[in-house]
Amino acid sequence: MTTVKVGIIGSRFQADCIAASVKMVPHEAEVIAVASPTRGNAANFAQRHGIASAYTDYRELLRNPAVELVSITAPNRLHAQITIDAAKAGKHVVCEKPLCITLEEADAMIDACRRAGVLLLYAEELFFAPKYVKAKQMADEGAFGRVHLVKQGEKHSGPHADWFWDVAQSGGGAVMDLGCHGIAFCWWFLGKPNVKTVYSHMATQVHGDRTEGEDEAITIIEFANGATGLVENSWNRPGGMDDSIEVFGDKGQTYADMLMGNALPTYSEVGFGYAVEKAATTTGWTYPVFEEHWNYGFPQEMRHFARCVRGKETPISDGETGRVVQEVLYAAYASAGLGRKVTLPFRPTGIAKPIDLWKNPGRP
Repeated sequence: MTTVKVGIIGSRFQADCIAASVKMVPHEAEVIAVASPTRGNAANFAQRHGIASAYTDYRELLRNPAVELVSITAPNRLHAQITIDAAKAGKHVVCEKPLCITLEEADAMIDACRRAGVLLLYAEELFFAPKYVKAKQMADEGAFGRVHLVKQGEKHSGPHADWFWDVAQSGGGAVMDLGCHGIAFCWWFLGKPNVKTVYSHMATQVHGDRTEGEDEAITIIEFANGATGLVENSWNRPGGMDDSIEVFGDKGQTYADMLMGNALPTYSEVGFGYAVEKAATTTGWTYPVFEEHWNYGFPQEMRHFARCVRGKETPISDGETGRVVQEVLYAAYASAGLGRKVTLPFRPTGIAKPIDLWKNPGRP
């Protein structure tokens, strides 16, 4: 069976991750097209990654009959429209996190793909990160007894792309950027139980001159099975990516740091090319990683999605996953604004973007 032909929409950091990751699974998928509206970006990206076709308009990419699966790495505010257009063009869709800005958009995306008979796949790489997959395997085998607390934290120095600092394009701050990972992870790790309540505290501690969004947050999720998820996020951590989990059960526990343990403690007075995502310097003590994309889970994720397109596997992360996360995001921002727990289901109407529920806490 032929490889799945992929088109990437976007040309920044995440698009680079996807292109590199697809190259790591050559028997399953191949990137054949890229689209970016920024002059020269698509052509440069295509040259860098050996991609046949480059477009300045994603709708031109969608008209390419060879493209079967599109990977959307564009700003959050564009996810819904691009997904709907892709579905109408008969393309399967991988949408980067978060799924979109509003719950109405999430429902429209899911409906459009269902009507068109195409897959809507939600790109949550933590479901594929090797250390985290091993932790879940042990939990599912009963190694920790009844798991009652799952913690996930992601902290770094802030987004790669300028648009993510603009809440009109992103929908919020660190919780939209990083919290969506932790929300999805805790829910998935615990077996996808219903969410009962959400409590969140948010603050803008460092980057108030750059964003209206929160740059630090703690979110507590109470699940219907009695377990608790704790999600910690920050854009205020210099020195590179910090991504880790802790799992506690009545018979045991485990801890995992996604990158440490796969890093080389290194000292250099002159520096070198690259250490790890978000590290601003390579002088002094740094922790360069190897097989970075594999440690994150990106190649495994794209392999799974390609096999889903071919009908070989069933999606473990789809549009409905993204919608679950979107509702918890709503509840987290509302909780931060109200200063109390928010009970789910939670679907306020007329919300332009999740952060408005924090900034304007008078809403129900």
